[in-house]
Amino acid sequence: MSLSPTDPAAVTAPLPVLNERPKWRDTFDALRSYNYRLYVTAQLVANTTGWMQRIATDWLVLELTGNVALVGLTIALQFLPMLLLGAVGGVVADRVSKRHMILAIQTVVALLSGLLAILAITGTVELWHVYVIVFVIGLLQVFDGPARSVFVNELVGHSRLRNAISLNASIFHLGGLLGPAVSGVLIVVVGAGWAIAINAAAAVITITSLLLMRTSELRIAPRVPGKPGQVREAVRYIRSKPTIYWPLTMLAFVSVFGMSLPSLLAGMADRVYYTGATGYGLYNSLVAVGALTGALLSTRRMNLRLRSIVIAAFCYGALQMTAGLVPLVAVFLPLLIGVGMARLLFATAAESMTQLSTNLAIRGRVMSFYILVLVGGQAIGGPLLGWLAEHYGPRLALVISGAVPAVAAIVIGLVLARSGQLTLRVELHRRGFVRIVPRKRRANRPADDRTPRRPFRRGRGTSRPVASPGALSRQ
Repeated sequence: MSLSPTDPAAVTAPLPVLNERPKWRDTFDALRSYNYRLYVTAQLVANTTGWMQRIATDWLVLELTGNVALVGLTIALQFLPMLLLGAVGGVVADRVSKRHMILAIQTVVALLSGLLAILAITGTVELWHVYVIVFVIGLLQVFDGPARSVFVNELVGHSRLRNAISLNASIFHLGGLLGPAVSGVLIVVVGAGWAIAINAAAAVITITSLLLMRTSELRIAPRVPGKPGQVREAVRYIRSKPTIYWPLTMLAFVSVFGMSLPSLLAGMADRVYYTGATGYGLYNSLVAVGALTGALLSTRRMNLRLRSIVIAAFCYGALQMTAGLVPLVAVFLPLLIGVGMARLLFATAAESMTQLSTNLAIRGRVMSFYILVLVGGQAIGGPLLGWLAEHYGPRLALVISGAVPAVAAIVIGLVLARSGQLTLRVELHRRGFVRIVPRKRRANRPADDRTPRRPFRRGRGTSRPVASPGALSRQ
């Protein structure tokens, strides 16, 4: 039975997950959409120039004050609105047109970036100017992130969403690779103000791409009418679906402990391997190369399982922990490529499963929590790991940053296996000698007592059937 988008039951209706491996010609399948080609081109420019503005803004504050702590405050001001209002952005995104919302936000971003650039170029900028503009742009990101998450589905449809998410991740990390390098050159040659001005121009490109889209080809998501309790509804929805709850739980550990890698790499370059700024740039570039590789590999992923997310998180943590333990820089460098690759495979799998498991009518609110966990975790983990690196050394901090996600992945994997009546079987004669299989029933168990243990505690008032152990083994 199909549900109308206006039917309240449609909010929690399950969506199908694709399980077939894409053909090689479908590696960039999402680019077949005219609207997505416009969007992704603008995103490539915007991500690169966005990184340029972040680096230039931090450098501008350092030039104005000479105080590294005030540079850290600049970064905190960008995250603070998301920590305070993250869930509100999702509520708004579910109620309004995503395209119009992104248009309005990018218009304001262009004006604010242009104003900051003019102040910097003319030499009239003051510290409070920077702080106010950075805070307002951070406030706009509260609403921009959830809207973009849903808008990608409107551009490509459900069948191409996984491919689009992987391509978006590739573009994001390509921007992270190019943006800082280009910004560094511009700061030296013409000053920080011009790097910021380029980002204002990129916002205009994004606006133009949105205006040129064929609105008749958009798959408009249903809008939810305003009513009280929508945030609580999203929390109950997340809690009731294992394919959303567990990726978010794993993401919390990875974002708090694993995503402050750039600051730890600065410590490794300065205090461990003594390679200076050149080595620091090389370390970040190797992580970005691995991340780009992982994002492209994720477009070839055959299926989407909780098991894959847990394994990717474990590999990421284990590689990062190993990178902190190795004594030789020649071993440290290739490990950074593996860290970047494993991190992206985890990130694209977690985001894909979260989006594909969420009905469009509530996806904006669910993704606002996803972004809140992602950004909030970094805001908490950055100072924590920075303190550890300062007092106990960057090597130990790097080991801890990998060990905690790895242990969390093991624990979550065991919980999922136990709840699904699964166990590990070692078969040395097989090519893949470790398998996850249903646990054998006890001999004294009644023959008619075949109801598996509930894999997840659902909220009251639901009668959705519980998956069988075989179904969980396919996750």
